[in-house]
Amino acid sequence: MLYALVLIPLVGALLAWVIPDNRTRPLVLPVIALAHLVLTLLLLWHAPPPSANGWIWLDPLGKLVLLCISVLFSICAFYAVGYLAYRQERSNRVLCMGLLVCLAAMGLVTVSQHLGLLWVALETTTVAMAPLIYFNKNARSIEATWKYLLICSVGIALALLGLLFLAYSTYVAQRDATLLLSSLMATARGLNQGWLHAAVIFLLVGYGSKMGLAPLHTWKPDAYGEAPGMVGAMLAGGLVNCAFLAILRVYQVCLASGSSELLFFQRALVGMGLLSMAFAAVFMAKQADFKRMLAYSSVEHVGILAIGLGLGKGALFGALFHLLNNGLTKGVLFLASGNIHRSYGAKTTDIVKGAMTRLPWSGGLFMAGFIAITGSPPFAPFISEYTIVSSAFAEGDYLVAGAFLLFLAIVFIGMALTVLPMVMGTPSDTTPPTGYRDSVLMVGPPLVTMLIILVLGVWPPAALLGLLKEGVALLGVQP
Repeated sequence: MLYALVLIPLVGALLAWVIPDNRTRPLVLPVIALAHLVLTLLLLWHAPPPSANGWIWLDPLGKLVLLCISVLFSICAFYAVGYLAYRQERSNRVLCMGLLVCLAAMGLVTVSQHLGLLWVALETTTVAMAPLIYFNKNARSIEATWKYLLICSVGIALALLGLLFLAYSTYVAQRDATLLLSSLMATARGLNQGWLHAAVIFLLVGYGSKMGLAPLHTWKPDAYGEAPGMVGAMLAGGLVNCAFLAILRVYQVCLASGSSELLFFQRALVGMGLLSMAFAAVFMAKQADFKRMLAYSSVEHVGILAIGLGLGKGALFGALFHLLNNGLTKGVLFLASGNIHRSYGAKTTDIVKGAMTRLPWSGGLFMAGFIAITGSPPFAPFISEYTIVSSAFAEGDYLVAGAFLLFLAIVFIGMALTVLPMVMGTPSDTTPPTGYRDSVLMVGPPLVTMLIILVLGVWPPAALLGLLKEGVALLGVQP
């Protein structure tokens, strides 16, 4: 069943390649998405034991990331059918194939217990996402694609150096060189501390660039701004979560190695997290391009994830819950923004005004997504952000908590200055009409996602809370 997480999307990618019809091909996406979602739910209910060599296993952390990816991909797959019906002017073969290959690679990330295999899977997502960013095939999209490839490739190369240092730390300690997570954790206290310290630095910088932690975030505004909405959703809710899972694996090794290495890693995470929130607060103010605004919002929220992990203890629950909440909420925002972009033929606020008048459903969903992503009740991100900041106050980290709240306030104001005129303003008479109209396939998927976010904020299921507690226990805190 674990191997099927990879094989089913790859079979779908092969089907997408051989189907010649541009209208029929996108139907492969929802079929494979539903099969993948059913398989995911079965694995959450009863996961098989680890493979014989220990390389493949779905632990609670992997289950949480897999759940987010599978749900988000299903939403994007149904949306894609409606979206690609409007984009018949170009072939969608590469887009459909790329999305399914990404799903396969992300599934492999969630079950990889060998850090080398995890690196390969994460690098596969980098390569597979590149042609998806270039789907519009204009000058700005090719620039965004090259910037994405350059920065992420440098980051993943640094992560590879980190893995080499980690393996060498076992060799220097006169143990069998290994990158198997269970073996590393069992022998972590005996590893060479110098090489382990170097490995942690390179792994944090490398995987941090994939997440988009500042100052390694510079690929995000261009890539998110030029990619189709569903690709932006998978970047923000899929690729980011896979990179964060890789950082969680490094955290587990630091936890097993002793308090000094863990403390260094936690402080680095908090520092990079606050820096990311600060960057987002500065660049989000008066941002004219609303898709680039969402990119800086993603920079802010990966900072929140890093701060929650760095604070540890009670904040770990909030960080893991926020992983799910941020991914789903970004899905709503990117899909709704794609609809607005399609209707206006522009993505700048000097043209896009009064979206709720022109597109009541898409404009309303974008407004609801804005309220949710800024941590407003009753939506789920409020709970995860409140958990993180309250834990900071409880542990006496008043400076971190104060900076956290300050940046949240600045980001809220900055986003509001862009979103409110765009959504609730008066449409310009000079904006030419387009052929786009809201449809069930274009509005239904983000609407369902928005309802999920509301339910998670009001009444989170007991099964999900149990999964989050199991994940927190793997990170060294008994719930």
